[in-house]
Amino acid sequence: MAKTTVVVVDDSALVRSILTEIINRQPDMQCIGAASDPLVAREMIRNLNPDVITLDVEMPKMDGLDFLQRLMRLRPMPVVMVSTLTERGAEVTLKALELGAVDFVAKPKIGVADGIRALAQDITDKIRIAAKAQIRRLHAPGAAAAPGASGTAAATGGATPPLKPASPIASLGRLSTEKIIFIGASTGGTEATKDVLINLPADCPAVCITQHMPAGFTRSYAARLDGLCKIRVKEAQDGERILPGHGYIAPGGMHFSVERSGANYIARVQDGEAVNRHKPSVEVLFNSAARVVGQNALGIMLTGMGADGAKAMKAMKDAGSYNLVQDEATCVVFGMPREAINAGAADEVLPLHQIATRLIERLRSTSGMSMNRV
Repeated sequence: MAKTTVVVVDDSALVRSILTEIINRQPDMQCIGAASDPLVAREMIRNLNPDVITLDVEMPKMDGLDFLQRLMRLRPMPVVMVSTLTERGAEVTLKALELGAVDFVAKPKIGVADGIRALAQDITDKIRIAAKAQIRRLHAPGAAAAPGASGTAAATGGATPPLKPASPIASLGRLSTEKIIFIGASTGGTEATKDVLINLPADCPAVCITQHMPAGFTRSYAARLDGLCKIRVKEAQDGERILPGHGYIAPGGMHFSVERSGANYIARVQDGEAVNRHKPSVEVLFNSAARVVGQNALGIMLTGMGADGAKAMKAMKDAGSYNLVQDEATCVVFGMPREAINAGAADEVLPLHQIATRLIERLRSTSGMSMNRV
């Protein structure tokens, strides 16, 4: 079996050495080059044709984001970003995911060597996932990009296919107080979730989201979405009331669920053991939807690796929810959606750009059918 080949791009000789060592210890991958800056990396990529590159966010000679943008426009390939655990690091990383990076790992600002070694399994797992991911071509600035393209994936090296944009969605009114929308996502999910949320009206039902992200990144992610969407988006806080027209994101490193308090739904944000190797876990959120919200829930499973949330999404369906699952063609990684489908949890399997519109159609068609009012 051929090994996954990797080029490491980082201005730190220490980091390059540690990443090379971690990669070469794996039986299924090999570091075939280590570059100190993007200009050297460009030649290595051209000459060595790696399967995956790891890319430092902040680089000399050419900013990591500038390099990534050129790479995804001219030679799309799987990229795993190496970010710093800082507010700026989080913001730059989110931009990198928007530009087409598959995923990221977060190195500590101090104790970098020990921190990266501690992340060895996470790093190599994400390289494996990246090697199999569907990669989209980034359109040049000013080019006619396909509507809805930012969250879609074409075959590696191919242009993003044109997609029909979501239709403008009118106000929903009172029915939005009767339902809660639940979204689960992982690899590729930051952009996929954005593509759903930006097409929801300001008075839509509350949206509860678990996206696999580490602590330190979800606050910046929520702030970014809040600036783009008609609904208000924030990190969930323990004990707060879940309100229509708001999106609540599970804080990195904490589990998020929904509970009842009298007539209201409230957020429960708690520490605990990882579930399906994740914290936050989609399983935790979706199980609470099945237990507490029942037929007032609508479930959405987006792109991601693994099976987190699949069984709980089936429990949601059994409790009366209506579930939409992203299709393979528009997923970066068709892992979590595939498992949800195999579990019998999906009512409909749709391209990403159709999910928001179909969600609203479903809400309109079932207005007045809810069991409780909040």
